[in-house]
Amino acid sequence: MKKVSFVAAAALIVAVATSCNKSAPKADLASDIDSLSYAFGLEQSQGLQSFFQQMDIDSTQMDQFIKGLQVGSDGSDDKSKKAFNAGIMVGLQIMMMQQNYAKQLFEGDSTKSLSKDNFLAGFIAGATGKDQKLTIDQARLVGQRMAMAIQSKQAEKKYAKEKAAADAYMAANAKKEGVQKLGKGVQYKVLKEGKGAIPANNDIVLVNYEGKTTDGKTFDQRDNAKMPVGGLIPGMTEAISHMPVGSKWEIYIPYSAGYGSQQVSQDIKPFSNLIFTVEVLGIEEQPKPQAAPQAAPAPNAK
Repeated sequence: MKKVSFVAAAALIVAVATSCNKSAPKADLASDIDSLSYAFGLEQSQGLQSFFQQMDIDSTQMDQFIKGLQVGSDGSDDKSKKAFNAGIMVGLQIMMMQQNYAKQLFEGDSTKSLSKDNFLAGFIAGATGKDQKLTIDQARLVGQRMAMAIQSKQAEKKYAKEKAAADAYMAANAKKEGVQKLGKGVQYKVLKEGKGAIPANNDIVLVNYEGKTTDGKTFDQRDNAKMPVGGLIPGMTEAISHMPVGSKWEIYIPYSAGYGSQQVSQDIKPFSNLIFTVEVLGIEEQPKPQAAPQAAPAPNAK
């Protein structure tokens, strides 16, 4: 028989908590229906401990759970009471989700949290379709942008030394002989001059490249690789869109034009500057749009 997570998790408390509350109903297996009812309740109790852990409940709150459970079960045949009880169950779950999200977002900083009132206002607006301040697409965009900004600030505090070291590296590297500058803080050194066309952002280029961290670890290397110029990290797009075909450059990309505060691999940690050796071999010819078929000439009028 299929289990229903919300109802099952709450309903199971009777079987497990009977010994903790004298007012809880006692089993009386006088008939087959009684036995079936008891067996169903007992079988549904599997996994209850994990539900308690998710909801941060311990054995000292069992009496209150039983009271709430009995109120909920008394209204199971009344639509209004059922809706009210469903709201309580959903409210408990979404607030646990909100709290867990805040822990992840603020990396366990207990002094910071999301706004409970605004969280509920947004949830209710979405559920009822009334007084909605944002569209769902706008909400997702705001959520992504603000979450990234908060995480970046958290990372700046956590990795302050690494960020300062990365800034110092780029400042010192800019003073080295042969190093030139581009936009977005990108620096480069020409290893071989190219005479060909310069790729545009919407081009696909054929390149040989090797990527290293500033401490010399190679994290990526490929030959004859096809790359969309505009689909790379900002610093790489900036560099390749200035490289004539046939060029080979050593490119120094600051974290601000790379992966920023993200840790994308074991080698590329937050606030990592990156060094790429890139040779542009050619620009892949884009398929030409087919001309629309022309209408047949009209027959001569007689």
